[in-house]
Amino acid sequence: MKTGQLDPAVVEYIHEQNLDNVKDAFGCELGDDMWKPGLCNRRRTKLEFRDSTGRPWELFFKRYYPLPLITRVWRFLTFRGKRSQGRTEFQNIQALREAKVGTMREVVCGEQCDFLGVNRSYIIVTSVSGDAIERNGEAFLTRHQNNPLILKTFNDKLIELVSRMHSSGLVHRDLYTSHIFLHDHDGHVELYLIDLARVFRPRKWRMFRWRVKDLAQLKYSAPWLWVNQYWKYFMDGYLSHTENEHRQQWEKAIDQKVTAMQKRTARKAKG
Repeated sequence: MKTGQLDPAVVEYIHEQNLDNVKDAFGCELGDDMWKPGLCNRRRTKLEFRDSTGRPWELFFKRYYPLPLITRVWRFLTFRGKRSQGRTEFQNIQALREAKVGTMREVVCGEQCDFLGVNRSYIIVTSVSGDAIERNGEAFLTRHQNNPLILKTFNDKLIELVSRMHSSGLVHRDLYTSHIFLHDHDGHVELYLIDLARVFRPRKWRMFRWRVKDLAQLKYSAPWLWVNQYWKYFMDGYLSHTENEHRQQWEKAIDQKVTAMQKRTARKAKG
């Protein structure tokens, strides 16, 4: 079991609810489950509580149940049984924060092992402010269309978020705008990256491929108003001077990925 550096109120809640051990964490029926298609072996739950001062808190609780046998054998051989899904996400959050990327804070994680290594695991994290760009991005752009300073701040922070992640050698693999939260308050803009379970550090010779995939996911899922008006600005700031000399190669690779995503979405819509 691992814990992060936390507010004492959160630590107290975790201990009181026995969420600091695998057995009780998997038996816990607190909170509201957040179901969506494709969760597979995962169960996601939102936990809400008030501390002794009445301050509200919101935590997210993710449980990873045993994977199919063939997948567990593969993970055992690949990672020598040492890497659980819960602990991987816990470490990814720490790595992104060390890269100065805004994200949630890790609260606790735990894992249980058997003869094939890790059998089940869990992680609890804090919430982040704001809402996903997928949901509030278009309204934000419309609301601030006459405020170029706010829009510049948003674009610069988005460049900063993606650049810091990639410069640290990490890629997200799910960099859709549903996983980038925008907090717009009193003239200030903050961005947070969530859902870090699939983050990893590819080999250097494969980094271009994975960076392109992240960028294509961002471009595909961003509001069309933003893509139309600010994609060039984003790429100007994202690419280094050396990389910008190969701008056409980057744009072509990204657009090919975006086109493939659009075709896949169209096929699914047709059933």
